[in-house]
Amino acid sequence: MVLEIRLSNFFSIKDEIVLDFRAASLKSQNVVALSDNVFKHEDEDILKTIAIYGANASGKSNIIKAIRFCHSLVFQSHGNNENSVFPFQPFKFAGFDHKPSSYFIRFVSEGIEYEYSFLLTRQRILAESLFYYPKGRITKIFTRDERNGKSKKDKYTFGDQIKRPLDVAESTSDKTLFISRASQMDRQIAKEIFNYFHRNFILEYQGFGVSAVESLSNQNKLQLLEALKIADSDIVDFKIKVLKKPGKNFNADLTNLTLTVEDVVQDHLEIKTYHRSAPNVVFDFLMEESQGTIKLFFIMLTLLDVIKNNKVLLIDEIEDSLHPKIIEYIFKMFRAGEKAQLLCTTHNTLFLDLKEFRKDQIYFSNKREDASTDLYSLYDYKDFRDTMDLEKAYLQGRFDAVPYVNDSKENIKTLIHG
Repeated sequence: MVLEIRLSNFFSIKDEIVLDFRAASLKSQNVVALSDNVFKHEDEDILKTIAIYGANASGKSNIIKAIRFCHSLVFQSHGNNENSVFPFQPFKFAGFDHKPSSYFIRFVSEGIEYEYSFLLTRQRILAESLFYYPKGRITKIFTRDERNGKSKKDKYTFGDQIKRPLDVAESTSDKTLFISRASQMDRQIAKEIFNYFHRNFILEYQGFGVSAVESLSNQNKLQLLEALKIADSDIVDFKIKVLKKPGKNFNADLTNLTLTVEDVVQDHLEIKTYHRSAPNVVFDFLMEESQGTIKLFFIMLTLLDVIKNNKVLLIDEIEDSLHPKIIEYIFKMFRAGEKAQLLCTTHNTLFLDLKEFRKDQIYFSNKREDASTDLYSLYDYKDFRDTMDLEKAYLQGRFDAVPYVNDSKENIKTLIHG
């Protein structure tokens, strides 16, 4: 589970922003009725879902993009060479393009809480650290600061959790995260961290490979069909086969995850579907099903894996190509789950309902005067009561995170006719 994420100086994000999944102390009658929106970790309530609202160009997608980049660095940095330039952009104004960017995450893996962070420019890793709480007290696993002296002993300090840590450090350049290299070199606690990012923090709906699509479909077939039925699909059966012929690489670019459903299916998988009205008639999944059905199939496949295995899912614009009732169904799936979590962005104001969501589950992104992204939650508005109309207040600009559109008849005529 994720407890907290902090980001600074990525894309439109200048000053540090905070996403906190640790629930606030809320005692209203509405909140009491929303007990399924949280779960317990030790003595603390943790949010199952967070939704970020904001105008176009306010930076919502950049928050998701920055998290994806930082996680991709854990996966991939051990393969970097001296010519590598990290594929992100710092905030471009006010001299921040020459300042370092930072990432911090507090999370729980195998019942133990960790704090992992790093500092970097586009050219090099500057600092990195990992702490954990094995017995409720913070304990150092390692720290690293490339600005401290010339030798690895000057730059690193270690606890006693990693075997021969200096061997790993000697093999770690300033283009590589230590945790990435240590995992590659078979150090146990580093592998635990790597696997958390790789297996438990899913960056997009298509967060798995071809063989996983086949195995997950077979493992969850009855539940997948039931989920599709609940979502008003009339598919009653499907069959999946991995094709032997070579095709294009399935793995997505983890920095932007441009992989499409067509990329998943074409040249890799053969999927046949069967419908209620004629269960003996075979449909070619990619060619004959609607784009909405194709997307829904993979969404449900991912969601069942995430929710059954208490993973974290990250989605930008969750409503893309999906009916609001389907999005509502997705949120209900997470509420019904045990400890699975969802972080998403959305424009759909139908979900701004304090009978369905707690104040601390709703965040707003807003563009400041200097073009940087500000992030804050509804919980920050202490004077906003649960009985107020949240959707109306948002659309009226009470929380700033809406576009200001001058749509007067005169302006529109000028736009069209010049």
